[in-house]
Amino acid sequence: MAHSLAVTPPYSLLLSMTLTFFFFFFFTSVCFSVSDAVKPKTFIVRVQHDAKPSVFSTHKHWYESSLKSISSQISPDDTTTSVASDVGSRIIHTYQTVFHGFSAKLSPSEAQRLQDVTGVLAVIPEQVRHLQTTRSPQFLGLKTGDSSGLLKESDFGSDLVIGVIDTGIWPERKSFNDRDLGPVPNKWKGECVVSKDFTATSCNRKLIGARFFCSGYEATNGKMNETTEYRSPRDSDGHGTHTASIAAGRYVFPASTLGYASGIAAGMAPKARLAAYKVCWTAGCYDSDILAAFDAAVSDGVDVVSLSVGGVVVPYYLDSIAIGAFGAADHGVFVSASAGNGGPGGLTVTNVAPWVTTVGAGSIDRDFPADVKLGDGRVVSGVSVYSGPGLATDTLYPLIYAGTEGGDGYSASLCLEGSLDPNVVRGKIVLCDRGINSRAAKGEVVKKAGGVGMILANGVFDGEGLVADCHVLPATAVGASGGDEIRKYISAANSGNKNGRATSTATATITFRGTRLGTSPAPVVASFSARGPNPESPEILKPDVIAPGLNILAAWPEGIGPSGLPSDKRNTEFNILSGTSMACPHVSGLAALLKAAHPEWSPAAIRSALMTTAYVIDSRGGTMLDESSGNSSTVMDYGAGHVDPQKAMDPGLVYDISTYDYVDFLCNSNYSEKNIQAVTRKNADCRGARQAGHVGNLNYPSLTAVFQEEQGRRKMSTHFIRTVTNVGEPKSVYQVTVKPPSGTTVTVQPEKLVFRRVGQKLSFLVRVKAIAVKLSPGSSTMTSGSLAWSDGKRVVTNPIVITMQQPL
Repeated sequence: MAHSLAVTPPYSLLLSMTLTFFFFFFFTSVCFSVSDAVKPKTFIVRVQHDAKPSVFSTHKHWYESSLKSISSQISPDDTTTSVASDVGSRIIHTYQTVFHGFSAKLSPSEAQRLQDVTGVLAVIPEQVRHLQTTRSPQFLGLKTGDSSGLLKESDFGSDLVIGVIDTGIWPERKSFNDRDLGPVPNKWKGECVVSKDFTATSCNRKLIGARFFCSGYEATNGKMNETTEYRSPRDSDGHGTHTASIAAGRYVFPASTLGYASGIAAGMAPKARLAAYKVCWTAGCYDSDILAAFDAAVSDGVDVVSLSVGGVVVPYYLDSIAIGAFGAADHGVFVSASAGNGGPGGLTVTNVAPWVTTVGAGSIDRDFPADVKLGDGRVVSGVSVYSGPGLATDTLYPLIYAGTEGGDGYSASLCLEGSLDPNVVRGKIVLCDRGINSRAAKGEVVKKAGGVGMILANGVFDGEGLVADCHVLPATAVGASGGDEIRKYISAANSGNKNGRATSTATATITFRGTRLGTSPAPVVASFSARGPNPESPEILKPDVIAPGLNILAAWPEGIGPSGLPSDKRNTEFNILSGTSMACPHVSGLAALLKAAHPEWSPAAIRSALMTTAYVIDSRGGTMLDESSGNSSTVMDYGAGHVDPQKAMDPGLVYDISTYDYVDFLCNSNYSEKNIQAVTRKNADCRGARQAGHVGNLNYPSLTAVFQEEQGRRKMSTHFIRTVTNVGEPKSVYQVTVKPPSGTTVTVQPEKLVFRRVGQKLSFLVRVKAIAVKLSPGSSTMTSGSLAWSDGKRVVTNPIVITMQQPL
């Protein structure tokens, strides 16, 4: 039941009594459930904002008072008194900006009872999330010497604040110096949380805020080990420092990793201010902490949130990231999130809410070749970042495949810890398969066993996508076909037999060729980049865009080797990493630049500008390739395409979306009114929304239809209504061009949009008719096209995606 925001005193008192009774019943039952077989877990409880009785000045006081009243009602003679007296500690966080409620340890039965309590909108099980440059600014066309353009127009992002929710930050790096920056923006309300290893001087006019959130992590895992982790915003992993400097690192020269990728390091928005929110720890990133970071970031005054973590896809009302991001967007904050590293398979994209800009990863025109030369003269291409003692260039070394010679079968093929036989491996180059342990860890296993080098081979699922790692021994990565070629070579060399034992004459060496620039084609869609379709809302194309995420150089902490292995004692100010984690902050920084150039733009308008100006043509002049297969990629791989920041500054038209448009979207997604309120905090009457439209009618910069083939029904049709806002020039005329997906007809009414002024909105109707194709049960097919509006100067492009499914 939806309630008015204005609460009369009698209703407040009644609601207070109801919730007080709930707290008594709930926390009393907690005392008896401690001995239950089911261990309490963390749940996030969303309460109705206007349910707080007026006697309490804040929601926090309301929760605390309720808990105290419950504790006082526990009998002193009760054996569970100690638990009852500590009942307040079961509240982990309280939330009041993007979310109203709290997180607490609950048993599943308690959580179930809580669902039906008046004033409680949702009880959400906590998820554990996981973490998912010297050339990328130039590759994106951001040139510091230009007299005009996005960097110039935005003053390099000055006075915009990017909040990075990640593993913290290493504040002493040159990427975070505040030289020549003005005072901290007056709007800023955040703080620099001080601890023994993070002093007040750790923050400056560049890093203007730093907080950490570990209560959710510790509620599940116990007190952190402060000998291996910092109880502060300081980064003990490296991921957060890396992503923060990609988004907004200052210009640093010289910059390189072990001599690779030398040049000037810079983030996307070099003058933007940074605020670090540390939520990720050794055991992962916990939803209750992530939500607390969202709450703090929006309250502090950030303009952009960058989130390079992800997990499984669940309905939005059970997704704390989606809920926190909605609250941020509702406050005008742009949220960029990584698409995930589950590619190249389909249905792997995460962070799919339509109010989040979901970013996949592509390559830039730079790589780090390290080739394998086999004993028969063949050369297999690979990549690596290695600068230690190398292999002799004029020597071939014995080569073995760990899966057949190195140790105990399957474990040895993956080069898992303890799986290799030193008597067999010593002095040899070892071929290892990808999987289970990290790529760099495999090299450490080979090194411990006495191997002189490693070749890391992709599996079939990984395809030909290569990631350059900072290895601890001479090592290189090769694609699936290269791995097969090397295995066949080893097998042929093993065919001889002496004294009943196989003898190998296979030999190889690895040649490290440094940094290569101007590689083509570029960009390509990274093999690991997660792909659509959208598992939760198939009518919303995800990812939205791709950005540089393969082999990206950015800042790195002290005391952490570039491989990330505890045994790696090398120090480097910069490191080269790959992942959609690296792509996401590129878009976060670009969003800050666009917001600085266009302060009036909403988060949806910024996303629209990035999507409608994105490109899909690579440096060869053809459709971007999929790195995993070498074939052309599709909209399910790259969304609207690769970001083009210079064009995004002047998109001509934008597709704007209001909070209530998202409410209508959730209505048309068949969410209940209570579930919608759990996400949006808005009272929803879905009758009008469901009568007026369908889920695909959200004013999104892409048009996606999902048709279910039905018996005897050969033609299928749908329509889309879209509204564009003129952000270009007054008295402008846009003409439409349509490239329909194969097997469809697409019509647009009107075919011409005539704008009289800037800010004017005009709508158009798109009708799509498709002819059903014969599909086997449970299968589907996808085709795509585009719709583009042009005024002769600008082109506003929208993907059209048609999916046909045959139910089982």
